[in-house]
Amino acid sequence: MDDLEPRHVDIDWSDARAANQLNWNDRASLHEEAYGIERYANDRELISGVVREDAPVLSQHLNAGLSSLDLLHLQCHIGTDTISLARLGARVTGLDFSPASLEVAKRLAIEADITADWVEADVLDARQAVSGDFDVVYTSIGTIIWLPDLDRWAQQIAALLRTNGVFFIRDGHPMMYALDEEAPDLTLRWGYFPTGQAQTWDDETTYAGDGKVEHTRTYEWPHPISEIITALLRAGLVIERLDEGQTLPWRFSPRMVELEDGDFAWPDSERSIVPCTFTIVARKP
Repeated sequence: MDDLEPRHVDIDWSDARAANQLNWNDRASLHEEAYGIERYANDRELISGVVREDAPVLSQHLNAGLSSLDLLHLQCHIGTDTISLARLGARVTGLDFSPASLEVAKRLAIEADITADWVEADVLDARQAVSGDFDVVYTSIGTIIWLPDLDRWAQQIAALLRTNGVFFIRDGHPMMYALDEEAPDLTLRWGYFPTGQAQTWDDETTYAGDGKVEHTRTYEWPHPISEIITALLRAGLVIERLDEGQTLPWRFSPRMVELEDGDFAWPDSERSIVPCTFTIVARKP
């Protein structure tokens, strides 16, 4: 790692987006290897760990599961979760701003014999970029920290949903993101509340595998739970569920322990102290 201390900066969204896009383009090939995506082509019943956890919760808010529903996966990255949702019966569209990630996703879909549509666009412009309406808009996990404007984000979601459609998000908990991941205990270090500035990082590593990215500079924005829920309510959605979880599909801190299912959690003595994820399900009336 080059610089573990983030700086708070004023930056135009277009400049931050361009830097983040270069970083995520670099991640695509690294994650293709780290995720072992050939497994999805070789095993036609394989479902990603993320979707294995999300689908039972989402299905509780659907009349008959995902079968034959139109689903839009926002910030889909290289498509492993999108493919998994298709295997559960959904008609899927994946959207991401990284062309390199979408190239991997398209190739994976072909090799896995999955029909999917792929759209290259910013999530903040999703309604303009995607035609049609959806029964489900889905996003998970590690997504909204990359976005500066949650009101605009929520407006896109509401505009993309059909009447009675369902939005689902599971993401890293903002309380966890405020922790010092390198500390020997649970120590608060980073901001929980937004300041109007971006946190900028210089880090050559990524959350999966041992590869290093060429474009190391990224920009993130903290979003407390109150901001996330309020943005969805302002967009006219009705909140049906709010959960907080104790596990993650990646190792946020070196002190986290790996569980039998491949997820990660804090050591037993700390697991009940701080949440790792939140889940929100909302409906368009």
